[in-house]
Amino acid sequence: MVNERKRILHTGLGESSAFFRSHPLLNFVYFAVIVGVTMFSNHPAFLALSFVMAWAYSVLLRGVKAIRFNCFVLLPTMLLTVLLNTLNVHNGVTVLLYLNGNRITLEAIVYGCATAVMLSSVIIWFSCFSTIVTADKFIYLFGRCAPVIALTLSMILRFVPMLKNRFREVATAQRCMGRGGRDRGLLARIRQLGKEVSILIAWSLEASIESADSMEARGYGLRGRTSFHLFRLAGAERWMLLMMMLLGGVCIAVCALGHTNIYYYPLILLPPVSFLQGASLLAMSTFMLSAIAMDIRGMRKWN
Repeated sequence: MVNERKRILHTGLGESSAFFRSHPLLNFVYFAVIVGVTMFSNHPAFLALSFVMAWAYSVLLRGVKAIRFNCFVLLPTMLLTVLLNTLNVHNGVTVLLYLNGNRITLEAIVYGCATAVMLSSVIIWFSCFSTIVTADKFIYLFGRCAPVIALTLSMILRFVPMLKNRFREVATAQRCMGRGGRDRGLLARIRQLGKEVSILIAWSLEASIESADSMEARGYGLRGRTSFHLFRLAGAERWMLLMMMLLGGVCIAVCALGHTNIYYYPLILLPPVSFLQGASLLAMSTFMLSAIAMDIRGMRKWN
């Protein structure tokens, strides 16, 4: 049990999570509502909640890899976003200082922070989405209503990890052939990198043509074609889907009514605190915690 806990802390739950084994409709509704509210609600409370929950769930799913990505990639990106917005946008009435004749305003800094948190939260949620919603789930959800779009999106979702694995194979094969290596000059390494990228592109294009021919030969997208799947919406999952739809509907309705809107320019203007804001924030917290609680409960039950 101790070794299993160490493995989970290092690699995360991944495909062994309870939420991964649930119905694809639950997975899609969960991420669609969260990403939608995060993108279209610029209230600081909602952005902070989404950012914290995204961090927690990404670490739970992906372990140390998520911590490295969030700390060494996203945090510098957030700082860069704040810096660029502060230096390039000079709107706002609260002037802090002048830099080369340009105004540095408090509103620009605050809006840059909000934008950075929103973008980082969406990126982290999509990293969790790529772990939970696999290609077969995506084709199951959209294969009948939009088969071409479903196939295209499923191929896009697996494209980045597939390219990484293939590039690693190409680089390893080149090293085994005596090409490349850190002991060579800079120009030689750049030339070798270009050759490896060229091999990777040719391999990927050839594989995509083979995949398209294979799908066409199997009759993918034809009217009346059926596909095999093991997904079944059980009784408990139906209740959870209903709960998600109710909680998500509350959040979407409050955001659509404008109770979470905030104006950053020319002056930071927060909406008045209301009961609807508190209810929507509580509903969103419960909504985000549902998948985390399911995975933690599943992990304890397995142990």
